[in-house]
Amino acid sequence: MSRNSRRPRRCGAESSRRSDEAFVTGILTDEADFARAREWQLTDAPDYETYLRETADLLAEAVECYGTVRARMFHPADFADYCLLHGVDPGEQAARDGYLVNPPLQTQLVTYRGEELADFVPRLVRAREGGLTLRHADLVMDGALCAAVGVPPSPLGWGKTAADPRVRWTYQQASEVFRRVMVGAGCGAYEFRVAVDAPGGALEAHARVLHWEDGAVRINDEDLDLITAVLCAGLYGELPGVAVLHGTQGSGSLCGEYRQVAWAWRSTGFDWTPAEVAMHGVPAGPGFSLGTVV
Repeated sequence: MSRNSRRPRRCGAESSRRSDEAFVTGILTDEADFARAREWQLTDAPDYETYLRETADLLAEAVECYGTVRARMFHPADFADYCLLHGVDPGEQAARDGYLVNPPLQTQLVTYRGEELADFVPRLVRAREGGLTLRHADLVMDGALCAAVGVPPSPLGWGKTAADPRVRWTYQQASEVFRRVMVGAGCGAYEFRVAVDAPGGALEAHARVLHWEDGAVRINDEDLDLITAVLCAGLYGELPGVAVLHGTQGSGSLCGEYRQVAWAWRSTGFDWTPAEVAMHGVPAGPGFSLGTVV
């Protein structure tokens, strides 16, 4: 496994077969981080623009040579904390390698499939934010998520395999809350946001959701994981929270009838009930009763 930003070892004219190994690298996602990381000599690029070009070339070459290419945001503050915690020199290659594959941060890795770097970088930033949210949710649940199977790839695995009946029940209830919101909303294009008041700060998640006429719901797996984790933490810790679904309801089959909707619910830590809420600048009226949705 390659764990750094050096050239893929197996790439070149002498190699005509793809390796089954995985290639893992870290990417500096903005100019400020690039400047902050200069002291560690992570790259020879003279400026951030050149760094991005070289990174795009690196990823393209890795895709040709490795079965799996994954990356994560190389966050200077996180890296400095990692080195301090483990007592390693940030200037050493081993420190960078260890940081990239640090088990508690595996949820921040994103698979690269050849998309433009301009589209890939925002996913890395969001993956870091999502990873921090997952770890926060796990702390709220007294380590019940990670304790189930070590360090899992997603809360989906935690909820399904957890030995603790309370964790299984919480996962099932959280999934049911989101399912009822989407079934009750009907077909359309929406954005869903949820937040719970947790110790250490608010836990939040959001996602764009497409609900097709045939009942199928399209949502990124990582977004569904985050939503489920936040709902789980709220139910497990009996924490108050709010949720908003807003967007365009309707479809072409309904004679092109569309309407803008914004619904909200509030939780006292147990049940989610309709409420009037303004969240991130979106005013929403009371939603439908989730208890009436089957």
